[in-house]
Amino acid sequence: MADPDDKVPENVPGKYYVDSSCIICSLCPELAPENFAEAPDGTHDYVYKQPENEEEEAACQDAMAQCPVNSIGDDGDE
Repeated sequence: MADPDDKVPENVPGKYYVDSSCIICSLCPELAPENFAEAPDGTHDYVYKQPENEEEEAACQDAMAQCPVNSIGDDGDE
């Protein structure tokens, strides 16, 4: 489970986040390209935009469910 106290600094504020356990498998940017991206230094992925519609929300949920190391968290509606 993702650690809300260990979020990577690039995450934008909001419900979804990536923590430092990310192994940069690039699955989340593949599944939710409107919301996740690779960090500029290439060491992890992060949330660059929170979902703005049902399609993006579903993609973020899918990315979170499929993350192999459970690095994606959901703080609930913020």
